[in-house]
Amino acid sequence: MSPYSRREFLKTSLAAGTLASVSSLPLHAARGSATDMVPLGNSGTQVTRLAFGTGSRNGYVQAALGQKEFTRLVRYAYDRGVRFYETAEAYMTPGMLGEALKGLPRESYQLMNKVTTDPGVDPKERFEAMLRTSQTEYFDIMLLHWQHTPDWVAKTARWQDGVLEAQSKKMIRSRGASVHGLPALRQMPGNKWLQVAMIRMNHTGVHMDGQVPDDGRLGDVHEVVEHVRQVKQQGMGVVSMKLVGEGSFVRHEDRQAAMRFAFHNAGVDCVTVGFKNTQEIDEAIDNLNTALA
Repeated sequence: MSPYSRREFLKTSLAAGTLASVSSLPLHAARGSATDMVPLGNSGTQVTRLAFGTGSRNGYVQAALGQKEFTRLVRYAYDRGVRFYETAEAYMTPGMLGEALKGLPRESYQLMNKVTTDPGVDPKERFEAMLRTSQTEYFDIMLLHWQHTPDWVAKTARWQDGVLEAQSKKMIRSRGASVHGLPALRQMPGNKWLQVAMIRMNHTGVHMDGQVPDDGRLGDVHEVVEHVRQVKQQGMGVVSMKLVGEGSFVRHEDRQAAMRFAFHNAGVDCVTVGFKNTQEIDEAIDNLNTALA
């Protein structure tokens, strides 16, 4: 077993109380803007409240733009102050995003990636390959991607150990998981390994967590919000996704309502939205600024 094992980490962190403290942040986001830097709980990582998502339809939407237009879009968001970028190994976009960010000062933006927790794969080799694809020396946040079963914590123990080892080598700076479905989400509160929780959130429950993952029915908004509040009280940072219902919110007022709900009702730290043009970036910034006003 790795000397940086999950069990050893939990033992020492519990003894030190590093993750047991209650976050001092208020539930509602402080007044500010979409491009303010905010802490992700007790993770030690700070990000802009708005993240540039690159996973619309698993990244096919962004990939269809082509590298030149995608790079222009990424740089437009950067110039507008959006400095948090989100991708996943399973998306079409990690290499495109790495190319788009090339040449920008690495300390000027935050990069979140998500690893597929395949069996029979060496986590160290996988993380090294992901770094090469993204043309970066480290990831600010690494998430265990698409955890959707009630036993995901036990099933990903080897990957958790691998993330801890990568953190010890400065390849990864903070860690977490993204979940789909209430059975998986219910395993987040009380999890001492998690620093960052990626949770689906909007005001209607579209593409949110229900009893059966991704079955097309509306999610249980009340329970999802309750779990967000629980993990924030335990010091985790919360990144919210599905703010536009995976593109189903065609009315501007619904997109505004979803943004306001995420920050004022659920109290998330930041949100990721997938973009395909500059107008969507401008609108998301405006919607988030309005939600914080």
